[in-house]
Amino acid sequence: MVIERTSEEIIIRLPAYVNTDDLQRLVDYLTYKEATAQSVATQDDVDSLAADVKQGWWASNRNRLIK
Repeated sequence: MVIERTSEEIIIRLPAYVNTDDLQRLVDYLTYKEATAQSVATQDDVDSLAADVKQGWWASNRNRLIK
């Protein structure tokens, strides 16, 4: 593995035999870290948003699921 830092990015080179499923999980995590790096949301904010989304989803799908 080779890690190189330039003025604009970090480049990671891996051998071709690295398991792509494991690599995808790592990329997903890094994508999450990049997306949330500048977030000022608290855990309470996130929990509240998740509860609102779940409640809205249930309101939209309740009639379809319970007959």
